[in-house]
Amino acid sequence: MSVTGYVFHPSYLDHDTGAGHPEIAARLEAVMSRLKSDGLLERLVPVEARRAAEAELAAVHSRGYISRVREICAAGGGWLDADTPVSKKSCEAAEYAAGGAVAAVEAVMGGGEGISSCFALVRPPGHHAFTGAGGGFCLYNNIAIAARYAQSRYGLRRLAIIDFDVHFGNGTAAVFQDDPDVLFISTHQFPHYPGGGDVDDTGSGSRISIPLPEGCGDDEYLSIFDDIILPAVRRFRPELLLVSAGFDAHRDDPLAGMKVSTEGYSGIAGRIKRLAEEICGGRMVFCLEGGYNLEALAASVAVTFRALLGGAPDLSPRPVPQRVAGLAAALKQRNRLD
Repeated sequence: MSVTGYVFHPSYLDHDTGAGHPEIAARLEAVMSRLKSDGLLERLVPVEARRAAEAELAAVHSRGYISRVREICAAGGGWLDADTPVSKKSCEAAEYAAGGAVAAVEAVMGGGEGISSCFALVRPPGHHAFTGAGGGFCLYNNIAIAARYAQSRYGLRRLAIIDFDVHFGNGTAAVFQDDPDVLFISTHQFPHYPGGGDVDDTGSGSRISIPLPEGCGDDEYLSIFDDIILPAVRRFRPELLLVSAGFDAHRDDPLAGMKVSTEGYSGIAGRIKRLAEEICGGRMVFCLEGGYNLEALAASVAVTFRALLGGAPDLSPRPVPQRVAGLAAALKQRNRLD
């Protein structure tokens, strides 16, 4: 039986984005309520979050940027950009979010309890945060901090990050721009915020950008996993699999135009679990990114946990739909996946 952990900390609810903002504390409240009502919490192992040390933050972010964020918090709040408010308690939340991702890595790398997979249920999210700038609701790049920690603490030579948020993980892509030891794969609606991420946006390290047209649903996403993502990760042979898990490609999400169902996310999680078991002893860390319809987010996280716990989603290979056939062929040729 799979042992799965989760990270949550009360400080995540104290990051106040203000009235009308889509990235709100109610997102995590809905998730935790759903996990409890579905009886999943009692099947999961809680992993204690800790506040990230400054050195852990500075492995990804400039010290000048860290100081700037702290100064805004100390002043009572402000903005990193037009989409990214910072409140008095945002520093604590953001540092515990980064530390929560690090704690998840520690858990799956042998921190006890026999945990092979761990989902860090954190906010603020992180994948739009650059070395010297936040944005897109993100303060610190949680998944990147977790990856750098895994490299430095455990000496891992190859890591893979799969980002299935509906928005291109531009911050994460920039952090690992020149690092051939980190394979970064992003599926995202294109064109869409924040820009970038077309098929030629490959960096000089190891990156696969998968720009999907608006309206893609389960068939397109699952076939892309089967045809492109799984073969690419198998070829790379990472020692740890990290996942930026955004659920805003859901058909009910208000901030995008994709059509993934809740069951589709079960299929994605099941494929990632099977892949991790095949190539890296089942070691995988999920880190929450987007998802802004409360019911859809909570349901999608719940089915993800069921898959990680050993549920049996439909993992039969999906044929490539015509609308993404050209994209799949181009990606195969570019990345030599034939």
